Amino acid sequence: MSSASEPVSIRLLDREYTVGCEPDERDSLLSAAKLLDAKMREIRGNNRMAALDRVAVLAALNLAHDLQQLRNEQSSRDREFSRTLTDLHRRLDDLFDLPAR
Repeated sequence: MSSASEPVSIRLLDREYTVGCEPDERDSLLSAAKLLDAKMREIRGNNRMAALDRVAVLAALNLAHDLQQLRNEQSSRDREFSRTLTDLHRRLDDLFDLPAR
């Protein structure tokens, strides 16, 4: 059973936005909004006249790049884990295939 979406207010660069969100995702949304706000403030820096849409696009691009790097790192770790697990299985198979003395 799915719960109803509830309005949640978030602030990005001192502007308030209301978005719909499942109750169990509220904390995650607020955390993501805080991260986005921090990234937008970092990009805007001292230039208070920077266009909001440009700042938002650059922040989104930065965060998407970070996400892609994490995905690539995870994929690399997964491949290494798979190789290690295959090697361990091979070693176990070799141990169990030894002739009895």
